[in-house]
Amino acid sequence: MKSGAIIGIVLVMTAWICQAAGSGADGDQLDVVRLRPNFYVIAGAGGNIGVQIGDEGVVLVDAGTKEASRAVVAEIKKLSNQPIRYILNTGADADHVGGNAEVSKSGQTIFPLGTGARAEMTKAMTGGGASILAHEDVLARMGEAAGKSTAFPSDGWPTETYYHKRKYIYFNHEGIEILHLAAAHSSADSAFFFRISDVVMAGDVLDKTRFPVIDLQHGGSIQGEIDALNKLIELAIPPGPFPFEPGGTYIVPGHGRVCDQADVVDYRDMVVIIRDVIRDMMSRGMTLDQIKAASPAKPYAQQYGLDPTWKTNDFVEAVYKSLAAAKK
Repeated sequence: MKSGAIIGIVLVMTAWICQAAGSGADGDQLDVVRLRPNFYVIAGAGGNIGVQIGDEGVVLVDAGTKEASRAVVAEIKKLSNQPIRYILNTGADADHVGGNAEVSKSGQTIFPLGTGARAEMTKAMTGGGASILAHEDVLARMGEAAGKSTAFPSDGWPTETYYHKRKYIYFNHEGIEILHLAAAHSSADSAFFFRISDVVMAGDVLDKTRFPVIDLQHGGSIQGEIDALNKLIELAIPPGPFPFEPGGTYIVPGHGRVCDQADVVDYRDMVVIIRDVIRDMMSRGMTLDQIKAASPAKPYAQQYGLDPTWKTNDFVEAVYKSLAAAKK
């Protein structure tokens, strides 16, 4: 491919990043990017949403926020006239699962509805809508929120869960590998590898808009985060034999632009460097306040520390507490 074509691709992706960053959570402005002939990414509805389409129906990875769910469904209908069959959740955060209920209801179960009593029985067993599949910790997290201000409607809870390190489904003539990324962003993280499309939906273990959010309260850890990033790197194939041409495995983060293997390596290296610096400071007896004052993440703060909801010192504190907990 000529250099001009490569520049064109970069400009398109850059425009998408800028638009997605400015999109509202209410779904007023959604951006749809076609990665493969049958695979799309929807940005601007909360977390990035993966869309696999085929003659068996539509598979989504995440459903975005509750507020954006109608806009998401409208965009999917533009891509395919087939029903949504599956929603696969990468985690339990509201910007990924908040739209589960509405989007699931707009879809249709993979089980034949039939007529009469059989149809009623199928609807009673499945709800009649698209199946929602996630790690069992997603169901536990959503259930824990019941009765609180962060509550999720029960019709948006996972209808299928798994607890193994890996699970597989085969849909639209494509194998989908589901990987539990334990104790990373949280205990509930999953990555979804679409083998023919060569696309990995990484969820919030990879977030190109900020430092990784280590949710200690819900089982996250710095070592689990690094292990998860290493797993993504292991799954991905880089472009080649000409490294400056587009190609290779696409890795879609929970937020931000689409990545390739080199992007994940850079992100992993950043996390490891900061972890090692903080660990060294701790070994010299420095307190958390002293470490924060020393700014161990300063070289990366302009790139990853601008999110007002997860500041640089939030990440530093999470790393410190995770390392301290690992020593006990």
